[in-house]
Order: sequence, then structure tokens, then C-alpha cells
Amino acid sequence: MNALFMIGRRTIEVPCTVDVEQTPDSLHAYVDLHGFEVGPGDEVTVHAPPLDVGFGEHVVRECHATVVRAGPLERIWTHVAGYKELTELYEVGFQGETAA
Repeated sequence: MNALFMIGRRTIEVPCTVDVEQTPDSLHAYVDLHGFEVGPGDEVTVHAPPLDVGFGEHVVRECHATVVRAGPLERIWTHVAGYKELTELYEVGFQGETAA
């Protein structure tokens, strides 16, 4: 079945900006692919050495990333799997208090 998911996949190299901040105001790590849209099932690999950001620091680094675009079957599978995961969140039972 893995071979079916490989149909239609393509690899694209894109420039990106990595923004990591660890301060009292914000704790975040963002990757901006410079306007490139990532869709369901796409895989993104950022090619940069790991960042060691200490408390109170903010680091922005320019690098590049590899985006592996999902094929049509993989996109459909991702939508179905995501919907299934979402519906599991709805399966919450509530029980009222019983009188003793």
C-alpha cells in the first residue's frame, strides 16, 4: 500500500526563516517558508543545525528546507485520518451525580 502513496510525490527546495524565542514574553519556534503553502500530507525538513536558545534570547536564522509534496491519495488519506482523530475528541461521556 505504501507504493500507492508515493504516486504524485515531488520534492521542492525552498528558502526559509527559522525564528526561535525564549523570553518572559514569548516561547515560540516558527518556520516561514517565504510564501510557500504547505498542504495536508506534505512533509517539511528544515536543513539547519540545531539552535541552542537560552532564556532571554531570540534567534532568527536564514536557511533552506525540503518540502515533499503529498500525492492525491495521500492528501485524501490525511483528510480522512484527521477527521477520524477529530471525531474521537467528541466521544466524551458525561455522567450526572447519582443520589445516594
